[in-house]
Amino acid sequence: MKITARKVIVSAIAVAGGVALLAGCAQAPSTSSGGSTTAKKSDFLPCMISDSGGFDDHSFNELGYNGLQDASKALGVKPKTAESKTDADYAPNISSMVSQNCNLIITVGFNLADATKAAAAQNPDTNFAIIDDNSITADNVQPIIFDTAQAAFLGGYAAASFSKSGVVGTFGGMQIPTVTIFMDGFADGVAYFNKQKNKDVKVVGWNVDSQKGSFTGGFDANDTAQNTAQGIIDQGADVIMPVGGPIYQSAATAIKNSGKSIALIGVDADVYNTDPSVRSILLTSVMKGIQPSVENVVKSAAAGKFSNTPYVGTLKNDGVGLAPFHDFESKVDPGLQGEIDKIKAGIIDGSITVNSPASPKS
Repeated sequence: MKITARKVIVSAIAVAGGVALLAGCAQAPSTSSGGSTTAKKSDFLPCMISDSGGFDDHSFNELGYNGLQDASKALGVKPKTAESKTDADYAPNISSMVSQNCNLIITVGFNLADATKAAAAQNPDTNFAIIDDNSITADNVQPIIFDTAQAAFLGGYAAASFSKSGVVGTFGGMQIPTVTIFMDGFADGVAYFNKQKNKDVKVVGWNVDSQKGSFTGGFDANDTAQNTAQGIIDQGADVIMPVGGPIYQSAATAIKNSGKSIALIGVDADVYNTDPSVRSILLTSVMKGIQPSVENVVKSAAAGKFSNTPYVGTLKNDGVGLAPFHDFESKVDPGLQGEIDKIKAGIIDGSITVNSPASPKS
């Protein structure tokens, strides 16, 4: 029986772009089909500009950087990179890369969309790729985007299952689609758990229907982020998913300072691996396949196969996923992993649909 969506039954969520790549959306570029990706052209120059989180954010900037390094090593080239401290750095950093004759310039994040669009229009012979944005329509720009609502749905289900207080929470850095898509999926996964288990786990920090919630105003790990996390804790949440690069570090500080048994859910990377300092409180992570997608896009461009068709990461193509429970494996319900696997299969085969207003559209 097909399980329908939020507006009809809260058990699952309507979707569009998720179950597979939609018509017009590309699979991850192949590194094995036709031609070598170990480019003979040693003059191929891939470049990358971070957003304000920097390349050491243990999150999507760092993952993008790692993907660039992986591809560059395979190609035998040395990439160029530039870190942005504020949004005022975006356009100058891109201009600097253009002036250095970069063949492919990758910009990391939705916030660089305007600067990327302008630079692409001014430099039609330079190829660009942008992570987490699908707003640019240009022959020389490839979006790298992710249907993270699918993976966050699994994370929300896991959070609800693990919670002892009956309250879980989420908050974001900025209210932009690439943040709220996580929060939508998380809240809907909790709602699905409630429907399946006849429970009433509450979500604080985000309301799916009103699209209103708690945001820090940026992606920095700072007092604002810590205070926002504390506000979630004060509402009784014992599982928290901060969405926005380094802000999880502030949430971890708030959790540890609280002296309470509160679990953290990471985003973008498997934070258990990227930041061992939070392992003791980390339930799981909602992951984007940023590193392999960047690697593949760079290799494809180096092989003369650049395309402006979006790469869309889904559960089906392993472009998004839920990390293992790691140290929490013995703490979660023994049947939880099996339930997660079943839900994942349902999302992939279409019997469970997952959607967010921010879900990628072809």
